[in-house]
Amino acid sequence: MNAMTRRFVIGTAAVSMAATLAACGKAGDGDNAGGSGGDSKTIGLLLPENKTTRYETFDRPIIEAKIKQLCSDCEVKYNNAAQDTETQKKQFDALVTQGVKVIILDSVDYKATKSWVQQAEKKGVKVVAYDRLAEGPISAYVSYDNEKIGRLQGEGLVKALGAKAKDANVVMINGSPTDPNAPLFKKGAHSVLDKQVKKVVYEQDIPDWSPDEANKKMGAAIDSLGKDGFQGVYSANDGMAGGIITALSKQGIKVPVGGQDAELAGLQRILKGDQAFTIYKQIKPEAETTAEIAVRLLKGDAIDDLVSTKVTSLTGEFKDIPAKLYDAEIVTKENIGSTIIADKVYTPADICTAEYKAACEAAGIK
Repeated sequence: MNAMTRRFVIGTAAVSMAATLAACGKAGDGDNAGGSGGDSKTIGLLLPENKTTRYETFDRPIIEAKIKQLCSDCEVKYNNAAQDTETQKKQFDALVTQGVKVIILDSVDYKATKSWVQQAEKKGVKVVAYDRLAEGPISAYVSYDNEKIGRLQGEGLVKALGAKAKDANVVMINGSPTDPNAPLFKKGAHSVLDKQVKKVVYEQDIPDWSPDEANKKMGAAIDSLGKDGFQGVYSANDGMAGGIITALSKQGIKVPVGGQDAELAGLQRILKGDQAFTIYKQIKPEAETTAEIAVRLLKGDAIDDLVSTKVTSLTGEFKDIPAKLYDAEIVTKENIGSTIIADKVYTPADICTAEYKAACEAAGIK
């Protein structure tokens, strides 16, 4: 994949950035960051939740660092909504009231944002949808080809099932219905699984991407289907895969389980053999492109060279939104070293703690 050729450095550097850039705004301090009169040099950054480790560890510090690099006197007003739509609305409205002219928005509930963005547009505020496509007159959107990611997830599970795939029954544990990416992952996965496995025999959407709820639904699937009633499990992300694998292990069931996001715990489960694969999405290009678009919009500069396609909102109401969609790849035990570790997302020391030392050595990771 072309996007995969551009290796990048995050990991420790990204984490250290979070500390050095703390002055740019901590969660909950949106009313105070930047001081008075900062509206013309201020960019709002609203992230949706902190259950998924990527947002605070990677996305936020990378975006903040890139904004500072491109605009040394710019300020970032940051807030995390902790998966609460009303909280995010208050954070968004506060930024507009304070006179912030550009907001990077990763929405909790994409359907809820339409009126927010419309009101912001009337006041000259430009909104960049980050990772999730929000409803409304968005100025730009940066994410991944999420339907393709779903296809990769389906392909990963089929490969993990091997020769048994054509006779396999599969359980699907999908992402949050308020996340616009979740139905795209699901659609992409179905396009593969519906043709290459016997049947999807149980399927549930999980509110808030909750690992605990995924664990409960997996338990319900086992009760409904029996221990031998399925041969593989699609999990929309690594966090939920952890809950699913716990439920399976409790019943003594060992079947392939996929995931997404290349979370540290997911990578460790892959090395140990508990999880079959994850999907690795390059966060740095996505985050840095978003930051550059935001800075250009703040300065009134063109963004044409930063976007390569146009998209339509999920409702179909808002069309021709300038967008940049990045690629992704399947990561298994065999290529953790050439992807995650080569890109310095995590170091061998991060992954190969005492519990996983033997698994790392077996995989050639030292």
